[in-house]
Amino acid sequence: MAIKGGQIKDTHIENLAKIVGTSAILYKKEDLLAYDCDGFTIHRHLPKAVVFPNSAEEVAQIVKYCHEHDLPFLARGAGTGLSGGAIPLNGEVIISLTKMKRLVSVDLENRRAVVEPGFINLKLTYSIADKGYYYAPDPSSQYCCTIGGNVAENAGGAHCLKYGVTTNHILGLEVVLPNGEMIEISTNGVLDPPGYDLLGILTGSEGTLGIVTKITVRILKNPEAKQTVLAYFDKVSDASQAVSDIISAGIVPAALEMMDKTAIEGVEAAAFPVGHPKDIEALLLIEVDGISAGIDEQIQEILKVCRSRNVREVKVAQDEKERERWWANRKTGFGAMGAISPDYLVQDGVIPRSKLPEVLERIRQISEKYGLRIANIFHAGDGNLHPLVLFDSRKPGETEMALAAGSECLQACADAGGSITGEHGVGIEKREEMRFIFSDEEIAAQTNIRDVFNPKNLLNAGKLFPTPGRCVEVKRNEKMK
Repeated sequence: MAIKGGQIKDTHIENLAKIVGTSAILYKKEDLLAYDCDGFTIHRHLPKAVVFPNSAEEVAQIVKYCHEHDLPFLARGAGTGLSGGAIPLNGEVIISLTKMKRLVSVDLENRRAVVEPGFINLKLTYSIADKGYYYAPDPSSQYCCTIGGNVAENAGGAHCLKYGVTTNHILGLEVVLPNGEMIEISTNGVLDPPGYDLLGILTGSEGTLGIVTKITVRILKNPEAKQTVLAYFDKVSDASQAVSDIISAGIVPAALEMMDKTAIEGVEAAAFPVGHPKDIEALLLIEVDGISAGIDEQIQEILKVCRSRNVREVKVAQDEKERERWWANRKTGFGAMGAISPDYLVQDGVIPRSKLPEVLERIRQISEKYGLRIANIFHAGDGNLHPLVLFDSRKPGETEMALAAGSECLQACADAGGSITGEHGVGIEKREEMRFIFSDEEIAAQTNIRDVFNPKNLLNAGKLFPTPGRCVEVKRNEKMK
């Protein structure tokens, strides 16, 4: 490609610019550098171009052009994904949806809202809070991640223990298919609509089946009451057992979060310290909500459980300000690792709650094996672990060791009867680890579904599924070389 007299000398880019306008396309290398990765920064690849459509119709035109000319392409939101799902492995045309950020409508009577894919997650709650409503899915990046990206990854969050993940709050989607055709899928307000669950197939498909251009979501009435508990433990095993005991007592908290000593060190060194003791091994952040009647009884039962498990200190937030401070501390957990380590790799395994003590011990052993610190900060209530492998990419071999350690953490989760991802997605980071939980036949069945929607495999190719015939041990050995 050459540029003469301010004119673009690349036919494809010229034609794409005709769709969105010359001010809404990037193609120079210095401009493309910002799009060579998402939140998974270990791998980087430059796209061919980045286009910024303003409407679903423009998205459809771009996709149709790419389909007809065999140009690989993918959709991108805020770029906060942690598994490499928006990395352009094949020199894709990136379709950035950040300009499509409207709150289209709010229907309080039927408790639903319609947003475009670039609409920020937390902004939806802010937009309806004065009416007494909120949007439940709350990933830690909710202040900047987009709802379109949440749909692609089926994002969760701290409160998914009680309220579920993104798929439990999706009522309808407008989607541009990989050939440029636009379709609408809706439940029409029916809890159990007939036919195949196409919303379920598309939500969490990581941008491999279509590009979402409009989303109808469920909104909830604010709970009447809410209380939050903070508990400090001298042993990780005691904190882990307290998690199981709380659920066994018949209490379903809105959130039940856990951090270990290394994670606590990070959050206390970052933007929102709250004064956690430096010598504790673990803390639990527990929240219950609902109607006022019965909340106090649940809190007393939680306090009783924590005390029975040798809690050093347990306290209830005295007001909303203190509660918000505790949550701000927790939600900066991933980014806070930058205060104690030059680099980190976050994993996203899921295990049965009863397996917490043994899996955390496996992770400790993996940490010792590789000589790398691993912080644990996670949604303990639903067994969604986030081991954060701390490393220094400037030191030869440490990046490869971090990747190998992360893979072994996922193996530990799979061995315990769990999964390799709970909310971050597979992307490119965990493709080969899909073999930990799926047979070749099961993977083939899933790729057959992809081929129905995306037969030319131009949309986000190389994501989600492992390389045929390649085993994880080969991948892990390559990482260690």
